[in-house]
Amino acid sequence: MFAPEVLGPVVDRLVELAGGGRALEFAIGTGRVALPLAERGVQVCGIELSQPMIDQLRTKADEAAIPVVVGDMATARVPGEFHLVYLVYNTISNLLTQAEQVACFRNAARHLVPGGRFVVELWVPELRKLPPGQQAVVWESAAGYIGLDTYDVLRQQVVSHHFRFDSEGGREARVFRSPHRYIWPAELDLMAELAGMTLESRHADWTGAEFTADSRSHVSVYRV
Repeated sequence: MFAPEVLGPVVDRLVELAGGGRALEFAIGTGRVALPLAERGVQVCGIELSQPMIDQLRTKADEAAIPVVVGDMATARVPGEFHLVYLVYNTISNLLTQAEQVACFRNAARHLVPGGRFVVELWVPELRKLPPGQQAVVWESAAGYIGLDTYDVLRQQVVSHHFRFDSEGGREARVFRSPHRYIWPAELDLMAELAGMTLESRHADWTGAEFTADSRSHVSVYRV
């Protein structure tokens, strides 16, 4: 995710959407996006729940350069107003209830000036790949790695499983799991409407590729 060919289009698009104004990153993490965005002249602030991630960010930029409020992106408030609020790499799905996700949209709207934008990058649930009775979808299989998602379609929950195998025949594996609440694009649009925002654009990626029925992810821009 730090590769220039991946990160470059993200930063380019966010610089354009900020329009010379301040930007706020929900779940700023270790600064993967915020740091190069600040280097491009955008004043960036952040909200982050994880203190260890903030500690990593502080090894690269101090509080004066990139101020960060410790808290939940659905409720925490950052002083001032912003032209852009953004949420990248599927992070809104880390909020595990619909109410929390709606609150996240409303919190974004509270921070934005009139005409400001909220940008969400999110994957599209792959339920079309689930035959009756099957709960899991393998989304990547490579040497030493398998990634799969298990779905609970009644509760709209998904758990991502990451299996990494050793180099000696795969006799040992390390497993990492993360829970999410998946969201359809149409549901995301309704959340925006509840927060007083409307959809301005939706593309399949940060370069502006067309969003289609077969797109695996989207970058959606909402405007107050």
